[in-house]
Amino acid sequence: MNDKKNDSIDFGYQQVARDHKKGLVANVFSSVAAKYDVMNDLMSFGIHRLWKRYTIDCSGVRSGMRVLDIAGGTGDLTAQFSRRVGASGEVVLADINDSMLKVGREKLRDKGFVGNIRYVQADAEQLPFEDNSFDIITIAFGLRNVTDKDAALRSMLRVLKPGGRLLILEFSKPIAPGLNQVYDFYSFNVLPKMGQAVANDAESYQYLAESIRMHPDQDTLKQMMHDAGYENIDYQNLTGGIVALHRGYKF
Repeated sequence: MNDKKNDSIDFGYQQVARDHKKGLVANVFSSVAAKYDVMNDLMSFGIHRLWKRYTIDCSGVRSGMRVLDIAGGTGDLTAQFSRRVGASGEVVLADINDSMLKVGREKLRDKGFVGNIRYVQADAEQLPFEDNSFDIITIAFGLRNVTDKDAALRSMLRVLKPGGRLLILEFSKPIAPGLNQVYDFYSFNVLPKMGQAVANDAESYQYLAESIRMHPDQDTLKQMMHDAGYENIDYQNLTGGIVALHRGYKF
């Protein structure tokens, strides 16, 4: 019987030991944390803000709810959820990376977000929360960096309340004719150079481009959610399938 810890797994286009991937991903995000927001705006021409706003609108969030924002990074979704759940609700911004969590906490506190936000360093594969704790869970542009995606999906299901929903916003596979070629050229020729110029780090942005290509496509991720126990699963392609929003429920 194979020891899963010793299996290899993708880190971008490289194959690495499974138990090394988290450390490698941590190095990437520790490197890019300080320039993360600036690079997001540049890389997506600001469209990431529309994708995130659409995710919030599809979440069904209401006053008084408890929301878990996994891989919440610099807090874009957390800020919007904080406004909508109000003083009677709570938003937990969780990220495995301490550097990202610190940037997010400082950013949100500087903007006056206090009171209903909690910050937790947490691994999506082993969430440190009680069963049936959250009405809504989101993970935006984080699942593709998780080592064991199936374990993470099961962990998120465990901490969702019955009737709760998971929303996964992630880069996916373009479906618009001709978009793949343009997207590939941009990802592998422009993004690393942009990363070098702005963040002094071409390698991390090369990895991020590669990690998108290695992430499961829309229908594969939908099946993974089904296998983990979610129901009524659907997805919507955004910007020609460059990004997809998956949604599933716990009953």
